[in-house]
Amino acid sequence: MENKLIIVGDSAFAEIAYEYFTHDSNYEVVAFSVENKFLSKKFLFGLPVFPFENLEQKYSPKEHQIFVAITYTQLNRLRTRLCIESSKKGYKLATYVSSRAFIWNNVTIGENCFIFEDNTIQPFVQIKNNVILWSGNHVGHHSTINSNCFISSHVVVSGFCEIGENSFIGVNSTLANNVTIAEDNWIGPGVCISHSTKKGQLFSPIENPPSKVNTYRFFKISENEV
Repeated sequence: MENKLIIVGDSAFAEIAYEYFTHDSNYEVVAFSVENKFLSKKFLFGLPVFPFENLEQKYSPKEHQIFVAITYTQLNRLRTRLCIESSKKGYKLATYVSSRAFIWNNVTIGENCFIFEDNTIQPFVQIKNNVILWSGNHVGHHSTINSNCFISSHVVVSGFCEIGENSFIGVNSTLANNVTIAEDNWIGPGVCISHSTKKGQLFSPIENPPSKVNTYRFFKISENEV
């Protein structure tokens, strides 16, 4: 029997969540919902988009669950707020785990989590509430990802790490063993963290400047051919 699901959000992530829940879960998406001031469409994929403020009047919390499909806006605060408000309305928050992710059998996963394909999550990992793990990450044994985090793609979290609440980890970043990321951290793409961090730290990616030799000269292509 399929569970009836409402997706909160109508952005690209909401569209992606619809695809995954529809084709790789036991949920049936029956509607979308956004806050009234952001209501710009009546339908998405042929399903109604209903104002969030009055949602429980149309869709009973006893018969429907919610997934809040918001990315890392305001350092995950927006998604967190909508999760809290959905729970106050009486809704259970749904979690999606891809059938193509590797999750060891003693891993614990909270509510309103979304775990994409090709994630490897090793033994004794704890994933708390409202965590997004985009595709292709490695989460090492005995690590903890606290609530309201967003882990993008191809991140390596080594063993015995802890990621603090509300943090964002950018693509291709690496955390060494026994590292604690404090809450409210922003770790940019490709950053390697080998020591524990402090609350509210931002780690910018190191961008390589372009070579003084352009591609046309390097590959001996006449710029007249371009």
